[in-house]
Amino acid sequence: DPGSGMGRLETVRISRASAEQRAGRAGRLEAGVCFRLWSESEHAMLPAHSTPEIMEADLAPLALELANWGVRDPRQLRWLDPPPAGTYAQAVDLLKTLGALGADGSITQHGRALADLATHPRLAHMILRSGASRTALELAGLLGERDLLRFDGGERNVELRLRLEAFRTGSSGSSTAHVDRSVRERVRRSVEQLARQVGTVAADERSDHVDIGRLLALAYPDRIAQSRGSDGRFLLSNGRGAKLPEAQSLTACELIVVADLDGAERDAMIRLAAPIERAAIEEEFADLIETRERIEWDSREQAVIARREQWLGALKLAERRLERPDPGRLTSAVVAGVRVMGLACLPWTKESRQLRDRILFARRVDAREPNPWPDLSDGALLASLETWLLPWLSGITRREQLQRLDMHAILAAQLDWGAQQRLNAFAPTHIVVPSGSQVPIDYSTEAPTVSVRLQEVFGLEATPTIAEGRVPLTIELLSPAHRAVQITQDLTSFWQRGYPDVKKDLKGRYPKHYWPDDPLTAQATARAKPRKR
Repeated sequence: DPGSGMGRLETVRISRASAEQRAGRAGRLEAGVCFRLWSESEHAMLPAHSTPEIMEADLAPLALELANWGVRDPRQLRWLDPPPAGTYAQAVDLLKTLGALGADGSITQHGRALADLATHPRLAHMILRSGASRTALELAGLLGERDLLRFDGGERNVELRLRLEAFRTGSSGSSTAHVDRSVRERVRRSVEQLARQVGTVAADERSDHVDIGRLLALAYPDRIAQSRGSDGRFLLSNGRGAKLPEAQSLTACELIVVADLDGAERDAMIRLAAPIERAAIEEEFADLIETRERIEWDSREQAVIARREQWLGALKLAERRLERPDPGRLTSAVVAGVRVMGLACLPWTKESRQLRDRILFARRVDAREPNPWPDLSDGALLASLETWLLPWLSGITRREQLQRLDMHAILAAQLDWGAQQRLNAFAPTHIVVPSGSQVPIDYSTEAPTVSVRLQEVFGLEATPTIAEGRVPLTIELLSPAHRAVQITQDLTSFWQRGYPDVKKDLKGRYPKHYWPDDPLTAQATARAKPRKR
């Protein structure tokens, strides 16, 4: 039973093959007739063959028995149906957790003691670790049988304590449940058998206050569960989710131990459990509790968190702030945060964006091999944050602190002094137009562009070029109101063919401005009209 982690008998339909085999008994001595108490259609829906038990059973008892024989690898044996590798590996992991097997898979002295008890290794471990206490024996008997309590409709109470009390007193103590007498008798016989095997049974101290959860956790260390809210949902230490039925007192508990749950893949329903205190977990499982230092970017806090945490499997039992976290891990965490948030979280200025665009332009246009310019594309920058950004992150642990960064200086540092000088010549930041103005070059588009008022380029015969004369600039000519009136990469053609029409239009709209008939001999000006000489 995957829910309880142990095997149990269950009434199920037989297979067609088993039905045919049983029908043969009617003709054992002479011709006979077999009457089946189901229809032909039901018979056709039966499984063709029974699934071999080894494919469905809990393999922990088998793995322990093989280890007791000295067999560490089941492939050493010849099987009709070999045990499933995944299920067998889980069984071995459980036995190692219980201390029955060593790290190399060989049986330990404790494992041999478990094998001597006629019960599941989980329950045998609980009995021996408890010092063979009476309560542990009774719990083992209860957990090895079907539920002792029968509920008369409504939600069943999942507390294991009620079963223990019902076994001891013979009464459920409730008007909505009754004790199954046959189950109680089988549990009693099982307890007596286990008592004979262990020899001396230890009396429980303060037997009315026995920590059932502590004992149960010894059998189910992988089923210790932590509350995930007030709605009865829990996370098990093995990583699975589980939930309580409605109206359960255990809903208020922070920590419980689950002995039985259904087979649902997500949020399995808890069928049997007991509460446990954090102190009991820390005492019993100190060797399984892992201390971790967590220094990482928290997307919700938009900051680095530095914590020392205690974990039992998938459960975080405790955490506290790290007083002196490693500076290197802090900056690495910020890098991880930037990678998650994207480059937009960095304080890009107009100047830093232009520098990046200039380098990208140079890399795209420069035909030399290998290309001498760094790759500053989004993908390359995000992939290489550790190289170009990390050295500048000292003292930064929060998103808002990233605004301290000088992105222009950071990008410029990717070029040595010689490369910076070559970039200034290859892809200058500005051009000087005939009016004397320095006009910035926009490298953000495929074709580098300057936007300049038409009157400032009077006298400029040919289109300016960059990249050692290989790339003509795109000239966006503006009206006095800074609206585009013409975009060209061929100024010569514009002066000859386009300017007369543009002049006619602008002269009508801006009569106070200077619109010469011959723009190539006219004086360029940044004013409405040129100064008189």
